[in-house]
Amino acid sequence: MTSTASTSPTVLQPSISGRGDRPAGTGPLPTRLDSLTSLRFFAAFAVFAHHFTGYGHKTGFGTAPLIFPYSQIGAHGVTFFFVLSGFLLTWVHKPEQRAGAFYWRRIARIWPATLVAAVPAYYVFYVMAKEDRDWGSIISSLFLVQNWFPGAYPTLPGNPVTWTLGVELLFYLLFPFAARVLVRMRTRNLWLLTAAGLLGMVVVDHVAYAELSAKTASWVMRHPLVYMPEFLLGITLALAVKRGWRMPLHPAVPVAALAAFVYAYYQARAALPPYWDQQLEALVRPSISILAALIMLAFVQREVAGHRGIMNSRTLINLGIWSYCFYLLHHTVSRWATYEFGRLHDNNGALFGLLGLGLVATALSWALHRYVEEPANRWLIRKMPARLRTPVRR
Repeated sequence: MTSTASTSPTVLQPSISGRGDRPAGTGPLPTRLDSLTSLRFFAAFAVFAHHFTGYGHKTGFGTAPLIFPYSQIGAHGVTFFFVLSGFLLTWVHKPEQRAGAFYWRRIARIWPATLVAAVPAYYVFYVMAKEDRDWGSIISSLFLVQNWFPGAYPTLPGNPVTWTLGVELLFYLLFPFAARVLVRMRTRNLWLLTAAGLLGMVVVDHVAYAELSAKTASWVMRHPLVYMPEFLLGITLALAVKRGWRMPLHPAVPVAALAAFVYAYYQARAALPPYWDQQLEALVRPSISILAALIMLAFVQREVAGHRGIMNSRTLINLGIWSYCFYLLHHTVSRWATYEFGRLHDNNGALFGLLGLGLVATALSWALHRYVEEPANRWLIRKMPARLRTPVRR
C-alpha cells in the first residue's frame, strides 16, 4: 500500500510485451498516476470506517445505522492496497535494479513510520486496554512477521493494522524474482494464472472454515501466502495495460458495481442460513479484488489518455500521499477515543464522530508523513550502499 512512483515518463519497452503480444503503441507512459494515489485515501478511509463502526452495537466507537452494516466491508479496503501494490511496483519496474536496492527502498519507505506509530499503538492497545503483554508477539509485529505465528497473542499483536504490512513484506521479498518470470509470459497466460490464483483463494477460504477450528481458520486466512493472488492480479493488470490492452470502461461503472455488490452482499447475509452465508463469504476477497482492479483500470486508462478529473486534484493527491500514515494511525485514534470517552450513542449522530476523528487522524498522518516518513526515507536512500546502486547488466 505504500508504493510510490516518480514523475518522469517511461517508454513502453518490448521486453515487457510478452511473447506473442503486440503493444498498441510505443509512446511514453506516465509513471506517476495521480488518480491511483488519490484512490489510496478512499481505501484507507474505508478501513477507518470499518474500525469506527465495528461489527455491531458493542464494538467500535459508534454505530451509525445509515452506513452500518455496509461499513464492515471497509475491512476489505486492504484488498485494494494489495492489488495496488502489485500494479504500481510492476508499472515502475526496472529490470536492471538490483534486488538489494529494491528491498532497501521498500524498507526505507515503510519501516520508520511503522516503528513510530507503534509507540502510541502500544499505549492504547496495551496500557489503556489493560492487555497482557506477550513480548515475543509484540516484537514480531515490529518486524512485520507476526502473521507467520499461529500462537501470536493477541491475535493481532502490536499495532493491529500492521498485519497487512506482513502480507506486503512477503510480496516485496518475492517481487524481484517473480517479475523476471512474469514479464516474459503472454498476457493470456497471465490472466489464466491470475484466475487460478483467485479461485484458489476461494477454495482455501472454504476449506479453512469448513475443516479447521475457528482460531486456526482465522490464522490461515491472515497468512501472507493466501493473499499473493491479489498482488498477482495487480501485476497482470499493469503488464496488460503497458502492453496496450484496453477496455472501454468509465470509472462510474465499476464504482457503481462495487456499491451494488456491497448492498447485495449484506442483504444476502441477512437472509441466508449459516452454511450458505459461509459460502458467500468465501467469494468476497476475490470479488473485491476484481472490482478494485476494474476501478484502477478505468482511472489509469483515462490518465494515460491525458484526461484529468477530481482524482487528479491536489487535495486528494495529498490525502493519498498521507494515506499510509493515516492507515498506521487511524485504529489507534479510534480506539483511544473509545477508551477515553466511551462509545457514542448508536444513531446517525455517530457520523459526526466519524468525521471528527477522521480529521484528527488526517492531521496526525500529515505530521507523521512530514516529520518521519519522508525525511527518514530520504536519509535512508542516501545511505544505500554504492554496490546496490549499480545496475545489473543484462
